[in-house]
Amino acid sequence: MRFVLYNIRYGTGSGWRFHLPFPFSGYLKRSSHNLERISSFLNSAEPDIVGLLEVDNGSYRSKKTNQAAQIANDLNFTHVYESKYSQSSLIQEIPLIREQGNAFLTNQNIEAEGFHYFQEGIKRLVIELELKDLVIFLVHLSVKFRHRQYQLSDLYSMFEEVRKPMIVAGDFNPLWGDRELNLFLAATRLINANAAGQPTYPSRSPRRQLDFIFHSQAIRVTRFDIPEVQFSDHRPLVCDFELVN
Repeated sequence: MRFVLYNIRYGTGSGWRFHLPFPFSGYLKRSSHNLERISSFLNSAEPDIVGLLEVDNGSYRSKKTNQAAQIANDLNFTHVYESKYSQSSLIQEIPLIREQGNAFLTNQNIEAEGFHYFQEGIKRLVIELELKDLVIFLVHLSVKFRHRQYQLSDLYSMFEEVRKPMIVAGDFNPLWGDRELNLFLAATRLINANAAGQPTYPSRSPRRQLDFIFHSQAIRVTRFDIPEVQFSDHRPLVCDFELVN
């Protein structure tokens, strides 16, 4: 089975043009053309499951179209989308930003889906996807160190009822280095699929490993790759795996 993780930056692209005519102005630009390129890449990757971070739910930026739904339609997949911000958050009142979320896409039968929210931070969403023989959690942690540590603690508590092989993936934002995650990995006994520690950010010249695919010991990774794709500021992660009998 193949899992692809990709922070697509709302389809707004990357490179120096992203910061013209003023810094980070790319977030305000239309995303349709670049999203087509992202969708084409995902189609060529032939995944079974896709975890997408920073997805536009239908603002003017994406011409009122949910980007996850559009890509899922291109791939003939089912999709699950949810806002990154809890319903009680004041951000839900801010145009454009309230349309930002994360999503799963898959060609597998979905047995259950769940949406959890961290107690700390602005980006609080955790999507839980249950398939026949697998459970996957998708996260995007805070850029603040203290909030990340609280979020990792919350995430650990979500695993207590999981009995199936498990993948935990997302943008963990360990801005102080990978050692931030050592205690979490020791407690959960999860394994980093990126055994060589290849960097994922920024996409044009990666220097940091911000995006991770962790898996339980009941899963064996058979292939792992970080394609040289620059449709976002993050590179995608491609992971082939099988269940251990």
